[in-house]
Amino acid sequence: MSDEGATPRELLLECCRRNNTALLAELLAALATPEQVARLLNEATDGVGRYCLHVAAGWGSYEVLDTLLDQEGLEVDPVDRMEADIPLHKAVRFVNGLAEDGWEAGAGLVELLLDAGADPRIRNKAKLKPFELVDPRNTELRSTLQKAEFAMMAGDDVVGRDGEDEQGPTGSASDSE
Repeated sequence: MSDEGATPRELLLECCRRNNTALLAELLAALATPEQVARLLNEATDGVGRYCLHVAAGWGSYEVLDTLLDQEGLEVDPVDRMEADIPLHKAVRFVNGLAEDGWEAGAGLVELLLDAGADPRIRNKAKLKPFELVDPRNTELRSTLQKAEFAMMAGDDVVGRDGEDEQGPTGSASDSE
């Protein structure tokens, strides 16, 4: 890539707006190390403080979002400056803007973020979780987000139990009556 023209930050954000995977691949290949890639992805913001994941999710750029989420060191829950949204909030807003027959396809953005570890429990500046932004008629997406939130809360408990199991039985003497 030439030193003239758009900066890497500008190119990245344009890839996210236009779902341009070819330009994104070229941009990522031009960076020398995974650390440089992570730095660009985690620090590049647009004029209103949205990170690349916010832009990709807000524009419905599924393929670019998928590629970004595969990058080592990427922060999946950056908070934007304007609304304190995470990319999951933006994905829900994108789905809400689709016609009802597009909801199923749009839900793929939300599922992609959830699979990458996005936290559906995070509230934005308006104190809303992504679930609370979903169009009430979109029961499928509401269910997906509720299940993800429950899995994250239950997952914390499951991790604790696994650690106890590895160390042997624990508990009160009344368990061995």
